[in-house]
Amino acid sequence: MPDYELLELLLFAALPRGDTKPLAKALLARFGSFARAITAPEAELRAIPGVGDAVLASLRLARAAALRLLAQEARQGPVLDNWPRLTAYLSAALSWEDVEQFRILFLDSRNRLLADEAQARGTLDHAPAYPREIVRRALELGAAAVILVHNHPSGDPTPSRADLATTTAIRAATTALGILVHDHLIVGCDRTLSFRQEGLL
Repeated sequence: MPDYELLELLLFAALPRGDTKPLAKALLARFGSFARAITAPEAELRAIPGVGDAVLASLRLARAAALRLLAQEARQGPVLDNWPRLTAYLSAALSWEDVEQFRILFLDSRNRLLADEAQARGTLDHAPAYPREIVRRALELGAAAVILVHNHPSGDPTPSRADLATTTAIRAATTALGILVHDHLIVGCDRTLSFRQEGLL
């Protein structure tokens, strides 16, 4: 089913007596795909004529359902064996956030996901991360390893000096207690950067 037809059906739940085709086309013209339309920031959605509370609720419901499905797929088996699923989930969850969010994926000794937790929400270009809190939570969960994740609302996943320094500090704190840092992922609009793949970890 084409994206515009899927959007039309979704919008029909919010606008049962209206012609949903023009709004579906407007959303696709602005965001480019069904996936980007349902994950777009609220302010950008509301800027499109015809997007009110009911339409926004329908789009958010679709996003929540998609994230639930992607999260469940990412949890199947060891995380490191499901890398494409993991990055698809993280991209859907974070790529259109309008502020930085720092998340930690806590893994057991077999690299299965114990918890996916947001540590902090920040500003347009910074989200604080506290090594002591990350270590404390890892010990509470009995985690053997972590994957650090945050987004860049600018869309460019290139790490900043602060990102590099934060990663170094967290790695020093966790390694001292035998907890591995498998990777630090930065989610941009079109791609996710891996510190390990870039030789930064």
